[in-house]
Amino acid sequence: MAKKNNAGESVPMPAKANSQTGFWARLTEDAWANIIGGSLVAGVLLWVFALQGGKPVAPVYAWANADVLFGKVLHWDNLSIVALSGVVFALLSSVAVKLSGGSLPKYLAGFFIIFGLAIFSMIAAGNSGASAYGIEYVIFALLAGILLNNLFKLPEWLKTAARSEFFIKTGLIILGTSVLFTDIIRAGFPGILQAIAVVSVVWFFSLWLSRRLKVDDEFGVILASAVSICGVSAAIVASGAIQGDKKKLSYVTTLVLLMAIPMLILQPWAIHAFGISEIVGGAWLGGTLDTTASVTAAAEQVGPAATKAGVIVKFSQNVLLGVAAFFIATWWVLKKSPEAAAGQEKPGLKLIWERFPKFVLGFILVSLIFSFLIPLETVKQASGFLNSLRTLWFALAFVAIGLEARFSDLLKTQGGRPALVFIGAQLFNIVWTLLWSYLLFGGILLAVPDIK
Repeated sequence: MAKKNNAGESVPMPAKANSQTGFWARLTEDAWANIIGGSLVAGVLLWVFALQGGKPVAPVYAWANADVLFGKVLHWDNLSIVALSGVVFALLSSVAVKLSGGSLPKYLAGFFIIFGLAIFSMIAAGNSGASAYGIEYVIFALLAGILLNNLFKLPEWLKTAARSEFFIKTGLIILGTSVLFTDIIRAGFPGILQAIAVVSVVWFFSLWLSRRLKVDDEFGVILASAVSICGVSAAIVASGAIQGDKKKLSYVTTLVLLMAIPMLILQPWAIHAFGISEIVGGAWLGGTLDTTASVTAAAEQVGPAATKAGVIVKFSQNVLLGVAAFFIATWWVLKKSPEAAAGQEKPGLKLIWERFPKFVLGFILVSLIFSFLIPLETVKQASGFLNSLRTLWFALAFVAIGLEARFSDLLKTQGGRPALVFIGAQLFNIVWTLLWSYLLFGGILLAVPDIK
């Protein structure tokens, strides 16, 4: 379990108090995510430079038949890379746990079980049949965790290792290497405008609907961010900005992943059934589905132009993570802090800075470095392995989310009203985003972008 420091930030430590003192013990969970994510990015870059033009070999999870499964995916050469990644992840995260006062034996025992389930989810999703229907590793990872949590009584040491926020924050730092501002600039005005129009309106609509259904604002902000920006990642950012309840965050992430399943199937079908053009359909998928991988999987069922349009819009929304974090932290401090509630003098920049999720700064910094300082050829050489590392952190996080979630909570929590808010807001998001996709990518307000 994470706890809060004096600034309200979560730190990766178990429920018991930290007996250590000193610089390392005072580091927050966000700081450790920045350190570990940044170290992995730097390590991969050094590896690329050492290879002098070669590419680091990333593990393979895709397979179409038993021959490929056992001859390639489960071959020792591939499994050794997977195992080495697990050892490195365990060592780096163990440093954070140990120096923060956590129990290292309990954490490692649970970590390797979560790691095994994460790898299983990626191999399961690597099957060509699952890929064809857009069923991602996140679904298998979430279900694996949920089944364990709902069918068995989990030991405390396994719960100790289920650090979903810590895992996904670290993965988000690495995600910054693939969110290039140069790509967004080349994509032009339509993708950026759609991202702004969708995120702003859907966020406020979601919060309005939360209040109409008498869902508290803390829940409402996390729900609104998840629906409007980019799912789990945005929910983590919003929760960090308002010091949100971890149970509410787990609830929202479970909803995001469960809602993604019908959307991955029905939206590509609707594009074909109603004759929506590839570019408009891709922009629609990019603005509604919650991860770049899910956008790609769904858009590839439509066509190559849809894939490019979808990724452009999704990247544009990802870039807004930092802006959203600042907005949410500022709004929450000015409207919801104890000082504001008591009618005292409005809180200042210091409190806003304390509430701001610091891992977002790591995400933005890495994105800027890879956008403007790292040569494009080096970025291409490192991207495959960095993407595999990011995906693995996310897989760990989704297993952990499943271990923290219970199906019964979806109905019991506030009478199931948060689930109704999420579904209603997502339906609004689907319709609103489709409208803007037509206006901006369909040749109505602007010329159709040349992204074929």
